[in-house]
Amino acid sequence: MNRNLLFDSPFLLGFEHTRSQIERAAKAAAEGYPPYNVEDLGGGALRITLAVAGFTPETLQITLEDRQLTLAGRRDDGGKGDAFLHRGIASRSFIRSFVLADGVEVDRALLEHGLLHVDLSRPEPERQVRRIPIQSAG
Repeated sequence: MNRNLLFDSPFLLGFEHTRSQIERAAKAAAEGYPPYNVEDLGGGALRITLAVAGFTPETLQITLEDRQLTLAGRRDDGGKGDAFLHRGIASRSFIRSFVLADGVEVDRALLEHGLLHVDLSRPEPERQVRRIPIQSAG
């Protein structure tokens, strides 16, 4: 099914932003480095963990813009590339993006033992029922 046809339904009004988020998520899913996990910690808490061995807090950057969480790492060989007889540990820069749902907040980021943990939470929204008054045209 064509994704665009789904959002062209007359029953989905004002979801243009959602279409854009799905397209961004599909693009981000094509990225393969670095490997990552997404854990459900329960109670609406999530944790994204990226394997970033060799990176430091100074070479990592986390930004949140328009519900898109971007994790980036900058690596500089410093001219050491020729000294390796075998290089099996990746040492390249990366950008990894995640599209967050409305209401998901970034709580903290922690670099520990070569793993970058980004903790997210989704507080339970307050349920509201609003009665809409009906006016008479006469």
